[in-house]
Amino acid sequence: MSKPRKIAFFGSDEIALPAINSILGFPEIWEICAVLTQPDQRSGRGRKLQPNPIKQWALESNTPVRDPQKPTIEEVNWLKDLGVELVLIMAYGHILEEELLDVAPFGSFNLHASLLPQYRGASPIETAIAMGEEKTGVTLMKVVPEMDAGPILDAEVIFIESSDTGSRLRGKIAQACVPLLKRGLSRIFTGDTPCRPQVEEEATYCRKLSKLDGQLNFFLPANELANRTRAFSAWPGSYFFYDDVLLKVGKMSVLSCGDLLPGQRDSEKAKSLIIGTTKGAIEVLEIQKPGGKMLSISEFLRGFDLPREVVFPSPTVLGSLIRKEK
Repeated sequence: MSKPRKIAFFGSDEIALPAINSILGFPEIWEICAVLTQPDQRSGRGRKLQPNPIKQWALESNTPVRDPQKPTIEEVNWLKDLGVELVLIMAYGHILEEELLDVAPFGSFNLHASLLPQYRGASPIETAIAMGEEKTGVTLMKVVPEMDAGPILDAEVIFIESSDTGSRLRGKIAQACVPLLKRGLSRIFTGDTPCRPQVEEEATYCRKLSKLDGQLNFFLPANELANRTRAFSAWPGSYFFYDDVLLKVGKMSVLSCGDLLPGQRDSEKAKSLIIGTTKGAIEVLEIQKPGGKMLSISEFLRGFDLPREVVFPSPTVLGSLIRKEK
């Protein structure tokens, strides 16, 4: 009986856990012999150094693990000494040097959380929802020294439902990696790897999100604000300001009324919070003030004096979530 193929996994985010756990389900065929991940980060009230979920997985499964600030020749030699045959990457956070990509004879492959060449970059899951896409997925691609630009081996399609938040879609993509990886690893180790090049003219790029992306811009259409609120529900959240008070929005719905200015409250609906946009209006259903908890709008308005006649501000600058050029 042949020995299981040795795979090194590079990653730092819990989205990859279903994929690497699925490899453990076939110990006679594949094994993860090494993990390369990001260093421990400070988190929690005590700001103590904590391992990320992938490092924690490696420690619990007794898998050799390293977490350098940036991989060097030491990691290359470490992987060679372990006899690594394939490198698998997902949400690692580094663009890797060719020396590291070439360490395994079967090459280096990446699981990217979009249908490439759409949404290359740092926030493909949240950006796909925010942009109103109806489908997304996860792509298995051969890695090249350019961000998410390698040839595609296979992909798994996922449809985006109207109820999907960023967190929920992230979970669906995590699970979609399992069948994709099962197909892909079998093909890679048998040499059946005809990859198709990405069409560069169709490529789009999504950037890393910031806290500022959560501020509602009422000069955007109402349906786009609703999409952003779903997409950013975990982080950075959605919010607007009243008198320098940050009000965080939970759920909202879209209305078709068009007689309100962007940011203007519907003064005739005192028991609800309806705000105009450049196209349609949003009705805020859940809201939270600083130091409080998320409340239904009726509960909130009973304890917070919000005038009927008010126009809420929009950010003066809001960068696009995607771009076409490199």
